[in-house]
Amino acid sequence: MLIQEAEPLRIGPHTFRSRLLLGTGKYASYQQMREALELSGTECVTVAVRRIPADEAPGQRFLDYLDRVRFTLLPNTAGCFDAETAVRAARLAREMLETDLVKLEVLGDQKTLLPDPIATLKATEILVADGFTVMVYTSDDVRLAKHLEDAGATAVMPAGSPIGSGQGILNPLNISLIIEELSVPVIVDAGVGAASDVAVAMELGADGVLLNTGVAGARDPLRMARAMKAACEAGRDSFLAGRIPKKRYATASSPAEGVLGLPV
Repeated sequence: MLIQEAEPLRIGPHTFRSRLLLGTGKYASYQQMREALELSGTECVTVAVRRIPADEAPGQRFLDYLDRVRFTLLPNTAGCFDAETAVRAARLAREMLETDLVKLEVLGDQKTLLPDPIATLKATEILVADGFTVMVYTSDDVRLAKHLEDAGATAVMPAGSPIGSGQGILNPLNISLIIEELSVPVIVDAGVGAASDVAVAMELGADGVLLNTGVAGARDPLRMARAMKAACEAGRDSFLAGRIPKKRYATASSPAEGVLGLPV
């Protein structure tokens, strides 16, 4: 019997075979970034529009290292701490990169970089009304995630743990409840430190995982990019295959009696 291929990830009008989304910051060089993106198999990469250098030489600019045919660029509003600034950054990205796709981030403070729930919801409503395809970064609060879906978000992106912390999935229960509650794609975003964290997120039933520091900050970013790809695919397959129930006591994998009727 043939194994049925997994469905692609659909976000608004976009379709991706890979469910791993990767950031473009913190690499040692643009060349290393490009190689890591290729090894990861990602088809969607985030770009912090407020941090794109403006004074680089033609041919050596940040955007020159991103193949617009191979990758869908996902501009984000990283570094915004109020709804108005985030909306302004999104509109700038639409003009600069010619896309209505945006990853919305409205952060609450510099120390934790946790999302501001009220400002995030406000900015989501504004951008949806303005015709954006909004993928919104949020906490693992189940009710807030539902409010963001109701506000028109195309995808909701709960944090596994604080940005860049490498702590992995701290609250798998809430992540699974968000996945259960929402009908739009749920993409775990932030906090990934190792490939096993990606596998855990996918085994919970997440539609995808977005990460940056876990690859860019690794001792060997290229090897880690390859590991993240494998973990995302394995985690998705594991989820679709269906894990066995957890039991308190052992269950023998061999029959109690052999083929001759004798005890094993």
